Amino acid sequence: MRVIRVMADLRVADVEAAKSFYTDYLGLSTEEFNMGWVARYTSPASGANIQLVTRDATAPEDPVISVQVDDVDAAYEAAQELGYEIVHPLTTEPWGVRRFFVRAPDGNVINIARHRD
Repeated sequence: MRVIRVMADLRVADVEAAKSFYTDYLGLSTEEFNMGWVARYTSPASGANIQLVTRDATAPEDPVISVQVDDVDAAYEAAQELGYEIVHPLTTEPWGVRRFFVRAPDGNVINIARHRD
């Protein structure tokens, strides 16, 4: 498994209410997607980004970061072999992301995902 990208998943009460701070003030002006409960904003100059999340739509807990990998199936298998707690099983979500949530030994919940090509 190779990590491609790591994104902060920042908990907000309302994505639309929070949007202007991150876009107007911080300049993360590219809205990569907005599903109402999660949206990603990116700097066109640097590629730096953040995801704003109100509450994950399909998982029992909210992750603190999302880690995009090249082989999510291998990552899932490795997490199981290492005995890590799987918080949300390996799932292909309706919006095309294949992902699972794993709890790190420090207690943080991590979203491990592979986006469709």
